[in-house]
Amino acid sequence: MGFEIKKVKKAKRNDGFDIDALLKKEINLFGSPYSDKKKEAFYTELFVLLQAGLELKDAVELISKEQKKENDQKIFENVIEELISGKNFSEALHHQKVFTDYEFYSVQIGERTGTLNAVIEELSNFYKRKNDQRRTIVGALSYPIVILLTAIIAIVFMMQFVVPMFAEIFKQNKVELPWITSKIINASNFFRDYYWIFILIFSVSLISKRLVKDKIWYKKYSSSFLLKIPFVGEFIRKIKIAQFTQAISLLIGAKVPLLSGIQLTQKMITFYPLQNALKRIESDILLGKSLSESIAKHNVFDSKMSSLIKVAEETNQNEVIFQRLTEQYNKEIEYRSKMLSSVIEPVMILFLGAVVATILVAMYIPMFNLSTVIG
Repeated sequence: MGFEIKKVKKAKRNDGFDIDALLKKEINLFGSPYSDKKKEAFYTELFVLLQAGLELKDAVELISKEQKKENDQKIFENVIEELISGKNFSEALHHQKVFTDYEFYSVQIGERTGTLNAVIEELSNFYKRKNDQRRTIVGALSYPIVILLTAIIAIVFMMQFVVPMFAEIFKQNKVELPWITSKIINASNFFRDYYWIFILIFSVSLISKRLVKDKIWYKKYSSSFLLKIPFVGEFIRKIKIAQFTQAISLLIGAKVPLLSGIQLTQKMITFYPLQNALKRIESDILLGKSLSESIAKHNVFDSKMSSLIKVAEETNQNEVIFQRLTEQYNKEIEYRSKMLSSVIEPVMILFLGAVVATILVAMYIPMFNLSTVIG
């Protein structure tokens, strides 16, 4: 049984929100009121209750009673009302803002194929892997970010208070300043007089990014820039490929046709190079080409992936291969996150040390001249 996802109209909510916009918002780190961590717990508990023999409505009611936040309880109360009114579970989820298109179509396919329990289990595993990836990334970048913020605060403090103090001493004693000292003092004066420009630029950048983040040209150039950053670009690419293999593994496990799986995955992934590649792969499959043959054309995928998928197609082991690919990429992401952290930390420390040392040396060179004059 196949489902032509692209023929489904992009419905809008009664309150004017677009489904695709909500999908993109959900993927963002701070974008969703019902986080991926909560979704992992929800699908895990729901799967356990369904396996224990409870009816779907009763299982959702039990989960609703466990919610501590009023907003979360309201979500499940709305789902229960939809179920009581005769709606399918997929439709009930579809009417809630916090659930994505991806979840809606996955559950819908599970209902139509009689594999709802399997889909719920795979959604639980999907969000578990996604949360594991996020924790790995946060763990890798948290210390370097703390160092970077410390460096910024230290530099701002020195430029705002320490350098002007030295500059006043040099001015009062008419000390001839070396080139590097004069440049540091000029930079300090500029920062003190025009610090608001930096704040304005930062604010405008944030607002502009929010306005254009859904534009194709922005996705194209921002992703191209990210991929060119040493270490970071390859790390991001691996994360997006892992999301792709996780999604396909889930859908194949739910007996979803390959073409429908590709179409569904496009709705989840907003990374332009991968999204664009999936659109072309979809066109190739419609023309009768194999998945391995189509993937081999795109540099965003690893060569080993096309080789393994070719073997899977020949042996009819697509589900097993994609599960192994997911495990491999998750392990590689964990390794690369540790490597990225180990590279960024010393670079940040060296940067902070170099800047602070430059400022101190620039201030102390005239001090030696000053001590000579006073002596």
